[in-house]
Amino acid sequence: MTAAPRARGPEAGAGVLALNGVTRRFGELTAVANVSVDVGPGELLALVGASGSGKTTTLRIAAGYEQPDSGTVTLGGADITRLPPERRGFGMVFQHYALFPHMPVEENVAFGLEARRVRKAERLEKARAALDAVGLAGAGDRAIQSLSGGEQQRVALARALVIEPRALLLDEPLSNLDPTLRQAMRDDLRAMLRRVGVPALFVTHDQEDAFAIADRIALLKKGSLLQVGTPEELYEAPESREVAAFIGRGTIVPAIDRGTRASVMIGGRTHELTVNRPKGMSLPYGKAFVVLRPEALELVGQGGNSAWPGRVVNRRFAGGVIVYRVELSGGVTVDVESASGNAHEDDNVAVAPTKGPFPIVPE
Repeated sequence: MTAAPRARGPEAGAGVLALNGVTRRFGELTAVANVSVDVGPGELLALVGASGSGKTTTLRIAAGYEQPDSGTVTLGGADITRLPPERRGFGMVFQHYALFPHMPVEENVAFGLEARRVRKAERLEKARAALDAVGLAGAGDRAIQSLSGGEQQRVALARALVIEPRALLLDEPLSNLDPTLRQAMRDDLRAMLRRVGVPALFVTHDQEDAFAIADRIALLKKGSLLQVGTPEELYEAPESREVAAFIGRGTIVPAIDRGTRASVMIGGRTHELTVNRPKGMSLPYGKAFVVLRPEALELVGQGGNSAWPGRVVNRRFAGGVIVYRVELSGGVTVDVESASGNAHEDDNVAVAPTKGPFPIVPE
């Protein structure tokens, strides 16, 4: 049997958290199927996928809350598969933060140290230092109920950091924040994780969170690992149609692969597009698919050119650009980003590819 692809980060040595061919079944359901990923010191790997993809189960295996049916978990090369969670020395940040409402902020942060039998004066000193590190200096006496969502998120992170964890595991920690606060916390969280310098696994269903924070992304579907790479690699060079469909926005259309270029015909009009393929993938594919991204298309005049004719079916303001949804021939619908707001719904327009290369995946 061919081994599943291993996702390699920095050197798989000291300090590296690695899941090696882990599988977890619940009855007839395989929640995680032969998944292998490495996370190096100071690196953040985001586990991304739709609900039921296996990302949370993978995180729980790393934490020790789930035992794999096969495969191993190692840290710095040492097998910790059977080590209970409390002996792994990992910091955890949960979706709902799991803070204790009857304890003030300072005691919430110090709780993990108390469980490790650190004397009171020392643990409170460390708790204050951890709060200072997350921007909550002087908040130790406040009640948990008095904190905003963003402040509670910071307390949860301080509690994870105060024990000087060997690895950090984060389960949807930004999902309860409003959009404005969420964007600010992405930057803060990334900066904090960089300072800590330990392996970090981050579970999210939100691509924007993953793209903003992660060094690499592991995309899961129905328990299987589809692709691992930097955000740019998954966006610009997806390895399969499934990855192309999940990552970013775009329309996947049939194409004929000719090596460095591909022919795309829509409504009887053909464009030769420069294409970008994943490293190590054979070429050409012959029949293939090309991903038309909104930022790689433009609206052009219809007068006798080879652009694809269509009709605007939706127009959406998106800050610095207008996003037009255009219905082309043959049931193909594309999104087009434009700095111009001159077109309107039901207008007849034409769409042309502009910025390449375009991602290409096998049929």
